[in-house]
Amino acid sequence: MGTIAFAVTGASKAISHKADIFGIIVLASVVGVGGGVTRDVIFGRFPTAFSDPIYVAITVTVGVVMFFLYTKFKKQMSIWLVFDAVGLGVFSILGASIAYQVVGLEFLPMLFGGMITAIGGGILRDVFVREIPIVFVKEVYAIASIIGIVVFYGILSAGVDVQIASVVGIVTGTGIRLLAMKFNWNLPKVRESLD
Repeated sequence: MGTIAFAVTGASKAISHKADIFGIIVLASVVGVGGGVTRDVIFGRFPTAFSDPIYVAITVTVGVVMFFLYTKFKKQMSIWLVFDAVGLGVFSILGASIAYQVVGLEFLPMLFGGMITAIGGGILRDVFVREIPIVFVKEVYAIASIIGIVVFYGILSAGVDVQIASVVGIVTGTGIRLLAMKFNWNLPKVRESLD
């Protein structure tokens, strides 16, 4: 569901920029699997999205469906934003877990692996359409990912089972993102002088 939700946001962005069906499929796929592919390449792994084509098949399908049914799905975008929040929590901990498998209990690789998995596709999406990545200018999104990963790392460091740590990390990251959406939380910005 996380891959689907991420792909929906990519397709929606493409449609809002008047892309054709190819552009919609490309952006759906970039957001759906781009973060994971980037993570795997950096950690010296063959990308899962290429070894298990189901993920690319999902993103291509989402792109095609959005092309034909966007006007109907547009009314239910709030539901997809909830799935997106769940995807953020899951992908954050998935990426951190893969880093943990590769390099062990090392904070920075786990943080980077989790974050690039969760937000890498969205950053690529925004760069492709020549926008400043949304995670840099508004919404508590990347911070939710970071907090979930920090909690995951902390629980693992205490010697707790990785499955329990994963669940708590996912719930934390997802919960913070959902609260940020509900209460419209944003990070502070520099206030420019009015003179």
